[in-house]
Amino acid sequence: MEPIRKHTGLVYPLNRSNIDTDQIIPKQFLKRISRQGFGQFLFFNWRFDSDGAPKKDFSLNDPKYKDASILVAGENFGCGSSREHAPWALQDFGFKVIIASSFADIFYNNCTKNGIVPIQLTEQQTQELIDHSESESYTINVDLENKLVYGPNDFSAKFEIPDYQREMLLNGWDEIAVTLTHEKKIDQFEIQRQTLY
Repeated sequence: MEPIRKHTGLVYPLNRSNIDTDQIIPKQFLKRISRQGFGQFLFFNWRFDSDGAPKKDFSLNDPKYKDASILVAGENFGCGSSREHAPWALQDFGFKVIIASSFADIFYNNCTKNGIVPIQLTEQQTQELIDHSESESYTINVDLENKLVYGPNDFSAKFEIPDYQREMLLNGWDEIAVTLTHEKKIDQFEIQRQTLY
């Protein structure tokens, strides 16, 4: 994973609550064995009609959000099944940060394990970001080191993130990489263990 310390990106507003993982990546696309290639199926049933043509009335198909890397949504983002493919699809599409007023626990943890920064702000703060980004091209800054989101129109908000997940994201570590930070202790244990048998 790539370390994320500070990120500046265009905001994509998804003004909906209770977005579940089957809406993020429908079940028929879960057959791939690689983590790559899921982005094309992101929000598939919302983005495309039955013939596979992009729906003009779904905002992510609007060219002004083409390079968005920060998604802002309502409460309970990532509810439903525990499929890890949901953050894979979001990341493969280009999103590095998800901001919502609340997250489903498993989805939140899957984000941090896969290099996406999940940020919980208040409903008022998320709605402010949504309003700005619906009316104009709106770019904000995410400072994971100082746990701060800020941008135009005097927007500024502190956020909390558990130290363990923050450390993983700052260093670009997955759980295997975290384990390997203790490699010397593991080697010492293995040497001591062998002398017992």
